[in-house]
Amino acid sequence: RKEFVDLYVNYVLNKSVQKPFEDFKKGFLRGCPARKWMMFLPVELQGVLQGHTTYDWNLLQKNVKYEQYGMLDQTIRNFWTVFHELPEEKKKMFIAFLTGCDRIPVYRLEPFSFTIVDPKKPNPDKFYPSANTCSHVLFLPR
Repeated sequence: RKEFVDLYVNYVLNKSVQKPFEDFKKGFLRGCPARKWMMFLPVELQGVLQGHTTYDWNLLQKNVKYEQYGMLDQTIRNFWTVFHELPEEKKKMFIAFLTGCDRIPVYRLEPFSFTIVDPKKPNPDKFYPSANTCSHVLFLPR
C-alpha cells in the first residue's frame, strides 16, 4: 500500500506536470536568465519581481516634489487629506494610475517619490488630473 501511495503521489506531483513545467521553465528562463538571478536570495528575488507589497503612505507624502506648487497650497493640502482617507485598495489604484503598476519598485536606490505639477490650465475645473507614468509625474489642476 505504501509503495502504491508513493508512486501515485510521485505521478501526481512530478510526472504528470513534468512536460508543462519544462515548457514554462524554458519560456521563463528565456526572459529571465537564471545565471543573472542567482545573486539574489529568494526573498530578494521576490522583491525585485513583485515590488513592495506594503507601503508607508506618510513617507510617500514626505518624498513628493512639487512644481508650481508649495506644500502648503490649498490644492496640495486637499489632495493629501483625500488621499489619506482612501482605503488601502484605492491608494494602490492611485499608485497604478501614477506609475502603471500598483506596487512600488523595490530596486530603487532612493525612496520612491513622484512629482506633483500644476499644468497651468486656463480653466482648471474643466480638466481631470493626469499622469506621466514613465516620469512619475502627477498633473494636478488647481
